[in-house]
Amino acid sequence: MGRDKRNETGKEHFTKMVRSTMETPAWRALSPVAQALYPWLKLEWRGPQNNNNGKIRLSVRQAADLLGINMKTAARGFHDLQAKGFLSVTEPARLGVGGDAKSPGFEITEIELPQAEKNGGRKLYKEWREGGDYLVHKAAMHNPRGTNGKTKPRPQNGNSTVVKFGTSQ
Repeated sequence: MGRDKRNETGKEHFTKMVRSTMETPAWRALSPVAQALYPWLKLEWRGPQNNNNGKIRLSVRQAADLLGINMKTAARGFHDLQAKGFLSVTEPARLGVGGDAKSPGFEITEIELPQAEKNGGRKLYKEWREGGDYLVHKAAMHNPRGTNGKTKPRPQNGNSTVVKFGTSQ
């Protein structure tokens, strides 16, 4: 009997890590978490025929699960990749009307954008120098005015309106 190709789950998916990229000062300045996160981001790229660079989406929660780390640590990995020029945010994260969230859209600067001319990508990390980090786009705060949308700050210890009674001796 021959193999039933309809039951195959798909071909192996791989990504290429380029040695010249990994020998740059920016790569060496990355945290180990950011270095581990980068191949996972590159695996989200669909290749030159279906180029989705600039619309690559990987949430902090997904990255934390893939790497087996805390979400705050994964977020620091994303920030480190942005600061060193490996990633650029093209679309901010947002929360839809129905409550469905959408993670930010990323551009991997090593790979060219679909609408760009064939130049091999912007490669911002090659221009990075010690102390010259790029701008990091962080997700917007969802509750900028305080707890539950209240505009007044909550009373803290010592400034409440509670009257304390005591007995005199």
